Amino acid sequence: MSQRRRRSLALLTSGVLALPLLTGCGAGEDEGGPVAAGQDIATTAREKVADGGVLRWAVDTLPDTLNTFQADADATTTRIAGAVLPQLFVLDAKGRPVANPDYLEKAEVVEREPKQVVLYKLNQQAVWSDGREIGAADFVAQWRALNGKDSAYWTARNAGYERIEKIEKGKTDLEVRVTFAKPYADWRSLFSPLYPKQVTGTPDAFNEGARGALKVTAGPFALGAIDKKTGTAALTRNPRWWGRQAKLDTLVLTAVPRAERAAALAAGKLDLAEIDRNGADRIALARRDAAGKDATGKGGAGSGGAPAHGPGAAMTPAQATLSWAVAFGTDEDKATEEKETRDKHVAAVKRYADEQTALRNFTVRKSLEPSYTQLAMNGSTGPLADERVRRAVARALDRKALAELVLKPLGLPAKPVGSHVALAGQRAYADNSDALGGQDMQAAQALLADAGWRRGGKITEPAGAKAGPESAPQDDGKTPSGPGTGNDGLYIVGQDDEANKDPRSAAGQRPQGRPAGSVERPLAAAPGGAQDGPSPVLAPAPFGAQQEVSLLAQAARVAVVDDGKRSAARDGDAADPAKASPAPAKQATRTSGAMLAKDGKALTLRFVLPAGPGSESLRAVGERIAQMLRKVGVNTETTKVADESFFKDHIASGQYDLALYSWPATAYPATDARPIFAKPEPAADGSLLVEQNYTRVGTDHIDQLFDQAVGELNEEQSRELIRKADARIWAAAGSIPLYQRPELVAVKPGLANAGAFGLGTPRYQDIGWKKPPTAKDKKK
Repeated sequence: MSQRRRRSLALLTSGVLALPLLTGCGAGEDEGGPVAAGQDIATTAREKVADGGVLRWAVDTLPDTLNTFQADADATTTRIAGAVLPQLFVLDAKGRPVANPDYLEKAEVVEREPKQVVLYKLNQQAVWSDGREIGAADFVAQWRALNGKDSAYWTARNAGYERIEKIEKGKTDLEVRVTFAKPYADWRSLFSPLYPKQVTGTPDAFNEGARGALKVTAGPFALGAIDKKTGTAALTRNPRWWGRQAKLDTLVLTAVPRAERAAALAAGKLDLAEIDRNGADRIALARRDAAGKDATGKGGAGSGGAPAHGPGAAMTPAQATLSWAVAFGTDEDKATEEKETRDKHVAAVKRYADEQTALRNFTVRKSLEPSYTQLAMNGSTGPLADERVRRAVARALDRKALAELVLKPLGLPAKPVGSHVALAGQRAYADNSDALGGQDMQAAQALLADAGWRRGGKITEPAGAKAGPESAPQDDGKTPSGPGTGNDGLYIVGQDDEANKDPRSAAGQRPQGRPAGSVERPLAAAPGGAQDGPSPVLAPAPFGAQQEVSLLAQAARVAVVDDGKRSAARDGDAADPAKASPAPAKQATRTSGAMLAKDGKALTLRFVLPAGPGSESLRAVGERIAQMLRKVGVNTETTKVADESFFKDHIASGQYDLALYSWPATAYPATDARPIFAKPEPAADGSLLVEQNYTRVGTDHIDQLFDQAVGELNEEQSRELIRKADARIWAAAGSIPLYQRPELVAVKPGLANAGAFGLGTPRYQDIGWKKPPTAKDKKK
């Protein structure tokens, strides 16, 4: 195991799949079908794109390394590599690998027996920026660095390279012959990107030499200056590029957090930026206001001419009047403080208005990302170790409604994803969800009953007991709390215990705006002891009403009297020793009511969600899932944790029952999907090695199907094996694909061949600024 390899260890208890005859669904002549949403990049012929110019493109962070094969490589590493290094195969608009003619004249399997041989015929003009021809020496150096035999190389992955037996020059310097010791179906995934031998030739060069610089490149762009102070990485046009010249002079990758991108776009610091839903809404509002209309088609101003959105939109006339009265009142200290607050508010309103004026010039290009969001179920421990419970949770979900919740407001197709291993349009895609079945509440309830969970079951566990192992952390200590932090604390929905009960309910009172039957349980308090607001997820009214009746009965049993008849002891006077205290009432038997219980414990699942900005849609989906599960009697305990700890401290470590997170799509599922769904294996210390299978659910059969697929050189048969594996993954119910993630990109007017790329690879040399229309164009 390499020093930088990220591995997760966890214990797994797995149920046995009960569907031995499952097969994958065929995909027909056009394998994979159409994409769910096409590219939205303002496709423009190169002759209509001007030569020159600068494009400022937002990225999340500057990369820690420029070596894509190291563990700390990120999306910016990949973007830079795509523009400055050879990519032998790229993805078309349907996410399918195609040979890149800038580097390859041809690449094909020329021998299958006795061993697989792939012959690469390189573009005779392809050279590195130092003038040396791209050739076999570069292939050999990269193979030796990544085949896993030399632990001195700090590699994060070596899939495919370990199957190679030898690499040699062909009949000419432009031919490279790769002989495989084991057949490898995903051979097209190799050598993209291809690094020069100067980077991969020695461990020192590989480990450190390409972290902050790439002295030799071979793409339409070359790597310029990386400035940590300004947060920019400049890519400049490569003068040695043999292909069609890049239209832009310079492409500047600029690190801007997503929450700050709307302001950066408005300030003229960015021309192209992937944005979240809030950013897209701001641009839509700005364009609507420019047209003088609101969402209803009427004027854009609020009541009395107040702003319809932004910092000033929430202030009512009464609040404004009160603020004025305090600011000009007789209490000088309060007046000074209020005037400062008013000045800050005025500045914020003006800043927002100025930004909106600038944002009206941008457009939002939309597609669906090459990734999907799933509901993950931790099958290693607790109720979800039972396959029947996992299947019941899955059958309780309306996946179409969840997809619509996220995608429909954006005007994007809201069809649920039907595969764990591919997306619509890719050849391996087929909707295998029937292997598990769609939403069926009766089927879900029958599965839960078969697993021994019953409504109205007796509860014997201590009041306030948490779901899952006692050692499991219930909240992230690093999570900020309090107003404005995005952390709503932890809540148990629908659990019948003392800690859940609102003391005001005993007096017949409820918080304003909170319906009868709702249950809240904040366990994470804000600084100073103030708790966060109530959970937006409410318990079912009948069960909540039952709890309220129980509270009132308990109140009656302890003989609470009204204020006019309070006892002397309650008023602080000396109690009469002659009056004996009444015997305590017998505690009523606790039951699960409308929810499910088994062996004295309620069926409660820990639901972990990220709390940070940009995760609003995940939290909304999580709340909707909790509502769906409640209908079949399943409680959910929702914990919102800091983004930086969400994956490391909860998902990877197995401290969750339910979680929402996304996986990127791949054109090579036989290779890339296997570690995500592999059955955990025993490690030397007795624990289990889960690789990337954070649900801890896997079977030998699934592993066998992936192994067969990766070694099958008949491409159609390999894809059919992948589909069978996917059907088995559905049946195991460890994870449930929900929807393809939205891709929203803000674009400055006039930018061509860039935007929402969908499943495709950007063609960097074609991106540029449109030429001004000619007189002839205007006549058209």
